[in-house]
Amino acid sequence: MKEEWFPLVNEEGQTIGKATRRECHNGCKWLHPVVHLHIFNKAGDLYLQKRSMTKDIQPGKWDTAVGGHVDYGETIEEALRREVREELGITDFNPVFLMRYVFESKVEKELVNTYRTIYEGPFSLDPEEIEEGRFWSAEEIKAHLGKGVFTPNFESEYEKLGKQNLQME
Repeated sequence: MKEEWFPLVNEEGQTIGKATRRECHNGCKWLHPVVHLHIFNKAGDLYLQKRSMTKDIQPGKWDTAVGGHVDYGETIEEALRREVREELGITDFNPVFLMRYVFESKVEKELVNTYRTIYEGPFSLDPEEIEEGRFWSAEEIKAHLGKGVFTPNFESEYEKLGKQNLQME
C-alpha cells in the first residue's frame, strides 16, 4: 500500500514540513490540514456519514458528510473536491467557506478547513470509507448529541458553528 504523506502546517495553514499518516496519528500532535464539507438539502437537513468500521479513528460513528486529509502538495480546494468525489461520488457542488480552527484529540492535531453546500443527491458512497449516509434533522441531531453516536470532532464543530450558521442563506 502506498504511503500517504501529509503537509505539516502552522495555525495559519502555511506548510512547514511533511510527515506520514502514521506519524501524524501516533499521538505526536503534529498539526496537519483536513477538509470538512457539511451538506444540506433544501429542507435544511444535514447529511451525515457513518464511518466504516475499518477506519483507524472513530470507526462506526456518525460524522460530517465529508472529512479528509490534505495530501502533501495539494491545495485545500483540491483536497476538498477530491475527498467529496472519492467519498460521495459528487463532482458538481458549490462550496462556501465557513471557518478554520484547530481540533486536537488523543492521537492527532488537525487544522480543520470547514465548508458547506446544498446538495440533494444522488450519493455514491465509498464502502471502504462509509458504512451508510443519510440526512438528519436538527432535532434528531440535538437528541443524539453527547450520547456516543457522533464523532467528538463533529459534535465540537456542530456546537461551535451552530445549526443556524451552517445553513445556506
